[in-house]
Amino acid sequence: MTATSSPRWRTFTSFGAQVIYGLIIGMILGFFARQMGEDSWLTGLVSSLGSTYVSLLKLLIPPLVVTAVITSVANLREVTNATRLAGQTILWFALTALASVVTGLIIGAVLRPGAASSVDASSAAEPETVGSWLGFITSLVPENMLGLSVKVSDTADGLSATPNFNVLQLLLLSIAFGIAAVQVGKAAEPVIEFSRSLLALVQKVLWWIIRLAPIGSAALIARAVATYGWETIGSLGAFVLAIYIGLAVVIGGIYPAVLSLHGLSVRTFYRKVWPVTSLGFVTRSSMGVMPVTERTTEQALGVPRSYTSFAVPLGATTNMDGCAAIYPAIAALFVAQFYGVELGVKDYLLIVFVSVIGSAATAGTTGATVMLTLTLSTLGLPLAGVGLLLAVDPIIDMGRTAVNVTGQALVPAVVAKREGILDETTYSDERASTYGEERTDTEVRA
Repeated sequence: MTATSSPRWRTFTSFGAQVIYGLIIGMILGFFARQMGEDSWLTGLVSSLGSTYVSLLKLLIPPLVVTAVITSVANLREVTNATRLAGQTILWFALTALASVVTGLIIGAVLRPGAASSVDASSAAEPETVGSWLGFITSLVPENMLGLSVKVSDTADGLSATPNFNVLQLLLLSIAFGIAAVQVGKAAEPVIEFSRSLLALVQKVLWWIIRLAPIGSAALIARAVATYGWETIGSLGAFVLAIYIGLAVVIGGIYPAVLSLHGLSVRTFYRKVWPVTSLGFVTRSSMGVMPVTERTTEQALGVPRSYTSFAVPLGATTNMDGCAAIYPAIAALFVAQFYGVELGVKDYLLIVFVSVIGSAATAGTTGATVMLTLTLSTLGLPLAGVGLLLAVDPIIDMGRTAVNVTGQALVPAVVAKREGILDETTYSDERASTYGEERTDTEVRA
């Protein structure tokens, strides 16, 4: 066995290790950039590189979702438990959210971050965007065949148009077209074959982009270190601490318990999902990381593609244990404690209900702030309390997103194990966790 093929050498050269190296280099660059100032050339460089990498990842989401889902629906013709898979997925998304929000409520009640805060009340301000149950219903209806939209904003250089897409709409449209293709039969076979071919091309390009993750991670963490200093936390230190304790309990306690309950190695899962977790932390975007989550879940964890392409996009829009469970629970208690509002058992139950069911209500207008406004409005708490927390939102958003994307890989693996479709050989395979070699489509299906 040569040195370059030994397990120890592969550990130090694996994709996960490369991401760690990128984070270390990024923190060093961020430290120097912060010393040079926010307007320095180094800060501008890492900001541009980081934004470009996230844009590259998001670029592939529409074609990836459409082609993968249509192909998967066609493949599900041979699967007899497709409906059960969907039900189990939604159930376990809800169960992890339930455990997370209860954790958040306990931590918020014990630490009482709102009572311990010295934040200036003058910083209270109502947010521009407010979540609503009606908004969820209307967000399900696409405005066009592709679920795409353009946001026009007024900038110093004039009007700026930014393309946008709603993944939940894309998912529903793709499922509808996939079912229609199956029912049409032989006449739709060219469409299904075209989707398979296009999916192969998209995944090839995606592989190239994923290989840039160490560089993207370095740039993104450098930007974070240069932009968000410890002084930003200031009077909201107790709130930030409470959030991160809650996130640590979820990712270090609840998730391992779920894995152990199903006989899955906790160490193996976290080693393989590390690139997803770390990219979620630095990008602060579940959508941006979704292509990496899908690829990791399928090729490293051994979840079948036909199921992964449904579960991961669904999770990226509705399963947010960090943004939609831990954060709104602790933040709602913070606002109530700050304003001296006593919450009863009914209010706690409402927080649990909104967190477990209401995360889908933010699918069309993603963001933890929108989820928080939905929670506050349901409880009758002042929406102006949201403004108290905006100063530290980018800092806690990093941890929230890391938990989100980890949970979005966890549930498909757990459900696949429960339903007997998990490739446990791949799950246990050390090489499948490294991303050191690209696996072909034939190898994945085998």
